[in-house]
Amino acid sequence: MTFPVVGMVGGGQLARMTHEAGIPLGIRFKLLSDTPQDSAAQVVSDVVIGDYRDLETLRAFARGCDVITFDHEHVPIEHLRALEADGIPVRPGPDALMHAADKGVMRAKLDEIGAPSPRHRIVSDPADAAAFAAEAGGFPIILKTVRGGYDGKGVWFVRTPEDAEAPFKAGVPVLAEEKVDFVRELAANIVRSPHGQAVAYPVVESVQVDGVCDTVIAPAPNLSEALAGEAQALALRIAKELGVTGHLAVELFETVDGRILVNELAMRPHNSGHWTQDGAITSQFANHVRAVLDLPLGDPRPRARWTVMANVLGGDYPDMYAAYLHCMAHDPQLKIHMYGKDVKHGRKVGHVNTYGDDLDDVLERARHAAGYLRGTITT
Repeated sequence: MTFPVVGMVGGGQLARMTHEAGIPLGIRFKLLSDTPQDSAAQVVSDVVIGDYRDLETLRAFARGCDVITFDHEHVPIEHLRALEADGIPVRPGPDALMHAADKGVMRAKLDEIGAPSPRHRIVSDPADAAAFAAEAGGFPIILKTVRGGYDGKGVWFVRTPEDAEAPFKAGVPVLAEEKVDFVRELAANIVRSPHGQAVAYPVVESVQVDGVCDTVIAPAPNLSEALAGEAQALALRIAKELGVTGHLAVELFETVDGRILVNELAMRPHNSGHWTQDGAITSQFANHVRAVLDLPLGDPRPRARWTVMANVLGGDYPDMYAAYLHCMAHDPQLKIHMYGKDVKHGRKVGHVNTYGDDLDDVLERARHAAGYLRGTITT
């Protein structure tokens, strides 16, 4: 009996958890990782250490793989086209992935298909950014490098023309966006297979702290059925229009006047979907594996009325294992997911999931566990 080999480019926690989801199915994983210490490299048996930016390294890695997928969007698009020309299935393919890799390309495509977005345009220098601010109703505005940003990196909240100088030092194009008047951030997560089957998870609320996802609440509290359906339909339409295979996260703003606007796209398992590991019938990771192999997708419905995911960030307390005794005794239903990373201040090193019928209780349990693991809560 022969099981397929999934080649995963990138050795972070998303690859680690995707590998875990493939184990019950007997799916074999091959990993292209930067270092042997990377999160996924610690648990995958077949690891190649190399540079994903080098075409010949990618070609050598792809030999023996039945399909290639990713835990980040940074592989050069021209390299992915070369792999496809070699006959290697790449999922999501380069025509789709370019919209997650380049925010300027993404905005142009979203405009083309009529997806709701903040006002935006590419700007050439600080003076041009100031001109955009005048067009958009004045400062503040948001400036983003079109490539390479994540977790608040590559994003600037710009209040004055002088503040606009830093983004242009990166040497890549800069996207200017209006500062949206929003009440909260949402995320619509969907998974789509090559033959067009797609499933949509409940729309979630994503709470950010200093540009980093802190807490995800599933489903988003007090979100009207109509707006939730609109967000899911929008994500499904974007996936179809862009030809996405696998998991797509559509990060959204819910505006004060009751609209939704697309903020970002991610074509891989996503932080806003980590709750599905314990809170959904089929996790985002399991469905991503199914999708890239063109297997029938699993049921995305929630197992409990409420599920909360809280990220565990590194702090001043490096011995997180010692905190397990308290956390597990305090909440026997708690689910802890650690990434095998060294503890560094502000770094995502894991997350916890809690679930139940009372949202206030579920939130308190998640935040208590994440805080205790980090060391900001001691009782």
